[in-house]
Amino acid sequence: MSRHNFKELKVWQKSRLLVVEVYKLTAKFPSSEKFSLVSQINRAVVSISSNIAEGAGRNTNKDFAHFLDIAMGSSFEIESQLMNAKDLEFITENDLTEILLQINEIQKMLVGFQKTLRE
Repeated sequence: MSRHNFKELKVWQKSRLLVVEVYKLTAKFPSSEKFSLVSQINRAVVSISSNIAEGAGRNTNKDFAHFLDIAMGSSFEIESQLMNAKDLEFITENDLTEILLQINEIQKMLVGFQKTLRE
């Protein structure tokens, strides 16, 4: 049995901070986007930390790595959605750059953690 305490994982902690930053950013979007792009982005960002936590409770490292794959997919989804938001002028280039730096850091941590789990 290989359970991890997700609350102690740096990648989970950073993904929670990302949730706060993304929610602050999407709060500035036009109200017409509340049930479309905002909803999609917010669900995807919450999915990262949720999948890390869910994977941590699984019985095997292989199962955990699978949930980290899902978290990774959500991170790429957010990247794409935020680029769309920038194209639509809902966020600035600077906003996009700052969030993408955080997302990229989390992605690197996810890849590194997956490698550790698969060894």
